[in-house]
Amino acid sequence: MTEKKRKLKVGVIFGGRSAEHEVSLVSAEGITRALDPERFEVIPIGITRNGQWLAAGNPLQSLSAGQAEGATSVTLLSDRERPGLLQVVSNADSQSLQAVRITDLDVIFPVLHGPYGEDGTIQGLLELANIPYVGSGVLASASGMDKIAMKYIFQAHGLPVLPFVAVGRGRWESTPDTILERLEAALGYPMFVKPANMGSSIGISKARNRETLKMALDQAARYDRKLVVEKGIEVREIEVSVLGNDDPIASVPGEVVPSNEFYDYAAKYLDNASGLLIPAPLSAAQRDEVRRLALRAFLALDCAGMARCDFLMDKHSGVFWLNEINTIPGFTPISMYPKLWEASGISYPELVERLIDLALERHAEKQRIEVTR
Repeated sequence: MTEKKRKLKVGVIFGGRSAEHEVSLVSAEGITRALDPERFEVIPIGITRNGQWLAAGNPLQSLSAGQAEGATSVTLLSDRERPGLLQVVSNADSQSLQAVRITDLDVIFPVLHGPYGEDGTIQGLLELANIPYVGSGVLASASGMDKIAMKYIFQAHGLPVLPFVAVGRGRWESTPDTILERLEAALGYPMFVKPANMGSSIGISKARNRETLKMALDQAARYDRKLVVEKGIEVREIEVSVLGNDDPIASVPGEVVPSNEFYDYAAKYLDNASGLLIPAPLSAAQRDEVRRLALRAFLALDCAGMARCDFLMDKHSGVFWLNEINTIPGFTPISMYPKLWEASGISYPELVERLIDLALERHAEKQRIEVTR
């Protein structure tokens, strides 16, 4: 009789402390449903808005309801020799805590969009614990999250990025007139103002004059201490999904037709009126070019597993500008990343399984590194 193969224990981590908390919950629900129960045992791990880790019970339901009741408080032990998920319990005197092991984990699928999840922080914890995980490592995650660092890296690799200016929140608050004059001289109107470390278009505004520029800088400064201001042009928004490790592949490109003037948070998640054109109406040469640029961007940041590359295509010249790369893109069944792969011949469940296999492959490669002599 053939011995039954042990199921892989997959910890799906979701929620988190960023403004993209709700998006993460929807992504996690889609991934959890897609995992084949014959091959995988799913361990859902939710992180509340204040940073509390929850497992057991139904953490997805608890976080969706905005409460921690019904789930167990847990932590991840960052010990290479004894990695695993631990339950945190109070002793009888309530003055001390005790950790009790719940389960080992074979691989982690982090679905934490934005800061404290997509920015290298959770990846660093998983590196310390020596647990395989889906997606990019610490450096690529941090660089992909920080729009300023990301643009400098792209420029160093000869990738096309629109003119931009980095602004510190402290400098904006202390010398606003100087900052406004500098931006007007360097970029001219219109401009787009963004928090450097945020996704889902949160905190992004378009400025057409000095008054709206002030408002845009104040709005972005609510979400980060680093701001990026970019030259505004008339564009089409083109996106490409990338899959793989050292030899990645690119999906067919898609086009976002936003319901608002640009693809802001409401257009992405609230009004359900934006259009997705898959594949994007591009010439064969344009499709080849944007896919080539996406692969170059993925490798420039040393990404792994998955990423969605977002481009701005000048409506007049047809030039592609690399806008940003998302190392943990939205992963709901109707999100652009999985939909582009579906159009390229890879279904949502197959995509999830491939990403887990890529995580295990990447981890095995890392184990070849000698750390002692």
